[in-house]
Amino acid sequence: MREGWRDVHFEELVSDTQLGTTERGELDDEDNIPLLKMGNLTWGGFDLRTTEHIALRHIIGSNLILKPGDLLFNTRNSADLVGKSAVWQGQFRSAVFDNNINRIRLKPIADPAFYGTFLNTGVGKRRVQSLAVGSTSVAAIYWKDLKNLQVPLPPLPEQRKIAEILRTWDEALEKLTALRAAKERRLSALRAALLFGRLRLGGLGHKWVPTRLDTVTHELTKRNGGKGLGRDFVMGVTKAEGVVPMREQTIAGDISRYKRLPPRAFAYNPMRINVGSIAMNEREGEVLVSPDYVVFACNPDALDPDYLDHLRKTSWWGHYINSGGSGSVRQRTYYDDLAALKLPLPELDEQKAIAAVLNTARDDLAATEREIEALTRQKRGLMQKLLTGKWRVNSEKELA
Repeated sequence: MREGWRDVHFEELVSDTQLGTTERGELDDEDNIPLLKMGNLTWGGFDLRTTEHIALRHIIGSNLILKPGDLLFNTRNSADLVGKSAVWQGQFRSAVFDNNINRIRLKPIADPAFYGTFLNTGVGKRRVQSLAVGSTSVAAIYWKDLKNLQVPLPPLPEQRKIAEILRTWDEALEKLTALRAAKERRLSALRAALLFGRLRLGGLGHKWVPTRLDTVTHELTKRNGGKGLGRDFVMGVTKAEGVVPMREQTIAGDISRYKRLPPRAFAYNPMRINVGSIAMNEREGEVLVSPDYVVFACNPDALDPDYLDHLRKTSWWGHYINSGGSGSVRQRTYYDDLAALKLPLPELDEQKAIAAVLNTARDDLAATEREIEALTRQKRGLMQKLLTGKWRVNSEKELA
C-alpha cells in the first residue's frame, strides 16, 4: 500500500445509511417535492430530465430530505445497472428518494466526491458489481455485503485534491458535450433548411422538381464470385457507425454470393432500414455485404451521393421508410419500395453546393466527438493512476 494510504472496509467510512420511501410519485404533480428513482441515477451522475414528485405530507419526519454530499446508491436494478451511484450536489432545493436507493452519508474522514468517483469507475466499479445477487433481469446489492467492500483510504487532503483534479476534467467534458449538442442542432437545422429549399444558397434559384428515386439511382446486384474479394472485405451496416467490418462468426462459409458495394454506393438490410440501418460506403475501395442486402448507386449525372447521404438522415426520410415497405409480420423495404420515394431535388450543381455546406458542419461535429473521445480516454487513464495511488498528489503540487 502507498505511503499514507490504507485499505479499509467501506463501513468504516460511513456514518449513516437510509433506504428511501415506498410511496409512489406522480409525473404531473410538480407542485410537490421531487422523488429520485433508480432511473435518475447514472454511473457517477444524474439524469433529471424526467422526475416524479411526491406530496410533502408523505415524508414529513422521515429524514429522507437529501443534503449536498449524500451518496445515493442503487440497490436493485438489472444486473448491468445495479450498483450505480452518484453524489447529490443540491440540484433541486429539496428532493427525496425511493426504496431502490440507499442514501449513504460519510464520516468526515471521507470525501464524497472521491468515493463517488471510485465506486463508479475501474476497480471500484468492478468490486461493487461483483457483490450483486439475483438474476440478469433483477439483481440486488445489499448493505450487509456493500459494507465489507474494500476501498482505499488516502489522507483527506489527498482525497480532495484528487477529486478537484478529476472535477476539472469533468468540467471540460461537460463543455465539450454541450458544444457537441449545439453542433448537432446546427447540423439538423441546416439539413431541414437546405435539403427542402427553405434556405437557398446565393445565386442558385432554379425550381426544384420532385423526383422519384429510381430515376436518379440504379440497383446493383453484382456478386463476389468464386475468385473475388476475401473475408476481410465483408461488411455490415449499422445506424450508429455506418459500414463496418462484420464479425467473423456471422459471415457465411461461402462468400461467393455476397454483393459488391462500390465506394459512395449505398447498402441496407431490407428488414432494418426502418431503424436507420442504411449507409454509404465511404471507404476508398469496394467491399462486400450480405447477399440479403439491397445495394444501389446514384446516377452520376443526376444525384450527388453526399446529398442523398444527408437527406437519409432527416425525419422526412424516416417517415417515408416507416410508412412504406411490405410484409405483414416485419416490414421489408426492397429497392422497388424505396424507388417510389419522391426526392426534393434541385439541379446537380446546387446539390453539390448544399452537400459541401452540410459536410463542413458534419465534419466540425465529428471533430468535437473525437475531442470528447480523446479526453474521455485521458480521464480514464488519469483515474486509474490517481484512484489507486500510483500517482500521488498533495496540496502543494498536483502530481508527485
